[in-house]
Amino acid sequence: MTRPETASVKGRQAQAERLRAVWDNPSGWRYWTSVNNFQIGLWYGSAAFAFMLFAGVLALLMRMQLALPENNFLSADLFNQAFTLHGTVMMFLFAVPIFEAIAIFLLPPMLGARELPFPRLSAFGFWSFLIGGVFVCGSIFFNAAPSSGWFMYPPLATDKDFSGIGADIWLLGLSFIEIASIAAAIEIIVGVMKCRAPGMRINMMPLFAWYLLIVAGMILFAFPPLIAGDLLFEMQRMFDWPFFDAQRGGDPLLWQHLFWIFGHPEVYIIFLPAIALMAMIVPTFAQRPIVGYSWIVLAAVGTGFLSFGLWVHHMFTTGLPQISLAFFSAASEAVAIPTGVQIFVFIATMLAGKVILSVPMLFGTGGIAIFVIGGLTGVMVALAPFDWQAHDTYFIVAHLHYVLIGGMLFPVIAGIYYYYPLVDARKLSDHLGRLAFWQMFIGFNVAFFPMHLAGLRGMPRRVFTYPADIGWHWLNLISTVGAFIFAAGVLVVVIDVLRPKHHAPRGETNPWNAGTLEWISEPEENWGVRSIPIITSRYPLWDQKNLASEINEGRFYLPDAQEGYRETLVTSVLDAEPLQCLRVGGTSYVTIVSAASLGAVFIALTFHWWITALICGVVTCAAIIYWLWTGTAEIPEKPRKDVGLGLILPLYVSGPSSVGWWAMFITMVGDGTAFASLVFGYFFYWTIHDDFTAGLAGPGSFWPMVALALFLAAWLALLTARTLNDRGQPFAMRLSLMAALFLTAGGSAAGFMGPWSHAMAPTAHIYPAIVWILVIWMLAHAAVGLMMQVYCLARSLTGRLTDEYDMDLRNVVLYWHFLSITAVVTFAVIGLFPLAI
Repeated sequence: MTRPETASVKGRQAQAERLRAVWDNPSGWRYWTSVNNFQIGLWYGSAAFAFMLFAGVLALLMRMQLALPENNFLSADLFNQAFTLHGTVMMFLFAVPIFEAIAIFLLPPMLGARELPFPRLSAFGFWSFLIGGVFVCGSIFFNAAPSSGWFMYPPLATDKDFSGIGADIWLLGLSFIEIASIAAAIEIIVGVMKCRAPGMRINMMPLFAWYLLIVAGMILFAFPPLIAGDLLFEMQRMFDWPFFDAQRGGDPLLWQHLFWIFGHPEVYIIFLPAIALMAMIVPTFAQRPIVGYSWIVLAAVGTGFLSFGLWVHHMFTTGLPQISLAFFSAASEAVAIPTGVQIFVFIATMLAGKVILSVPMLFGTGGIAIFVIGGLTGVMVALAPFDWQAHDTYFIVAHLHYVLIGGMLFPVIAGIYYYYPLVDARKLSDHLGRLAFWQMFIGFNVAFFPMHLAGLRGMPRRVFTYPADIGWHWLNLISTVGAFIFAAGVLVVVIDVLRPKHHAPRGETNPWNAGTLEWISEPEENWGVRSIPIITSRYPLWDQKNLASEINEGRFYLPDAQEGYRETLVTSVLDAEPLQCLRVGGTSYVTIVSAASLGAVFIALTFHWWITALICGVVTCAAIIYWLWTGTAEIPEKPRKDVGLGLILPLYVSGPSSVGWWAMFITMVGDGTAFASLVFGYFFYWTIHDDFTAGLAGPGSFWPMVALALFLAAWLALLTARTLNDRGQPFAMRLSLMAALFLTAGGSAAGFMGPWSHAMAPTAHIYPAIVWILVIWMLAHAAVGLMMQVYCLARSLTGRLTDEYDMDLRNVVLYWHFLSITAVVTFAVIGLFPLAI
């Protein structure tokens, strides 16, 4: 489709110059205040890869220790620290963040957008990730690293004498890092659903976008249970609340449930984005569209759904009932079906085309081959009788690495070689790439295949040495040799990426002749696309003639930046019809200040510096309020704008049409998942005890019901305020907001009085402890709701919230919908449920 002339050549050059000035990054040290997706994606990916190399060095140290029996290369304590950090870094600081980095880097041009909707949130997530990662990893240099395993099982990890401060560093550091993951998930979901180019209907999205949408949704349901578990864990370590202490009614198995509700979906949160990279690479090098687009999307959705039914797969040896073993064993087998569909789709695509065996294809197909072996051993350990024999042996170590390295690391390296031209307009070396592949492929199998045999011979996991006469020494020596060969291959990749390339000629924009939109982006430019196109195909660069040149000549939407703002289009969820011209945030210090101050809160809590934590918390709140006040819901200088091609769109929308409303909704879904995990803990304790309350006084029903009534009244007052604002009655609206504020404060006081007035001591028994946790969760959310009410009142008084510009109020009302549900569940569970049992 050829677009009509919209401006002269000089006019288009002037438009490009204005765009370039608006999207330009500051120079000097202020460069680090950038929020552009291109820079944030590169920083994020580089940091994640650096953490991976750090974890790899720890792995080599462990392999050197295990190469020979009765070795003393590492002490037992240092080995345990290295083992714990290796698993922690690989799972939390590399496997998930690397795909979030790739998504932030690739999605805007892939979707035909200028930027994702919340660039400052992406920057905040990156700085949170970096600060948390350095804090956790740096602990080993002070002999203070966590040493209880990357899974932190109690009671070992809850005992301060055995675990030291390392467990606190793990818990609080990772809780901070998980904030970054959830921030990235919100950005990805809203970006994919609301910022696609016009015409890119949901059934025409690139498969990479589909996969990242599914994975981001999985993060919302997988990470919050771990956050809830971290809260319980840290309350026991800090204040001696007995959540995992069996002598006072707790149970260590609750931690396993909460951890593996996160931990097994985590495997597929890692695996699916790797498959997403393959879904982009395979069609390019087969030079044909993917076979079975709908099938692979359904298989990805099915994999994500089934992955949440597998967590007990890790707990077969804990003495669960037979019916539980049967159900979760069947679920573990069933997930192989959608996984197999995705593999066979790639094979069918390669058979239907003419495959070019490039370096990305080498790494991709090699990774799939390794993953298939890991999948087969996964089917074996999904059988409870076999798992009883292999559990906690090196067979599981081998299975885990075949799945994760084959299913994730090899595709990531394939993606680096495939997408590097978008970074530097040059390809990486084919010679070095092939050398790296064969070193990594051979080294990996030499390292990890013998671990299957060592595990079947009885070698347990997590041992730092072993006797000489037990028959494991030669298998461990072979594994150590293979690990160093594999590491040499990774080193070749690093050298290939970092070697100077300025002497090499710049290549063409799309060296692989790929068909998807990300290949129109130009490495030297900071915008996602020069102009936002109209899309009519899943592979528009193949099917829409001259599309790339027309986009880069500015012949589509938003070719200019006359007002001096960074802008992109917001489109409808299903059909990608244009709805709004969205102005996104630009370069700012506030993201760094917010992340640094929040990180300081977690670090201060680790060392029990309560006053420091409080001061840093105040700074964090002030920074976030400033961020919201100056960077969101701004009233534009005009209501509508001509975005090009005769299309006029509003500059401000609120409610379900706005990206802010979607962000709030998605955030509260994740928040609700964490709350549901705490409620799950309440009923878990009820099911395992004949007398859950142990004869102790509960909070009664009076104060919980008073609190519930007041919170529901506050919710109704907010609904009334929204209605009055819609009617153009600001004074009455402000009165209603003030009423909601006082009702919220009263509800919080009544909620506190329930357990307080009945002298429920949380250190005495699990019943008062879990009641207090639910109340604290509710009151913390009420405090946030109170701040939101004050914020809306201030915005109204300063003229920033009106009947026409009401985004803040509608988002706050949405928050209170979820808060009212939380109040109903909390006070019904603690106030009414004990009366029914």
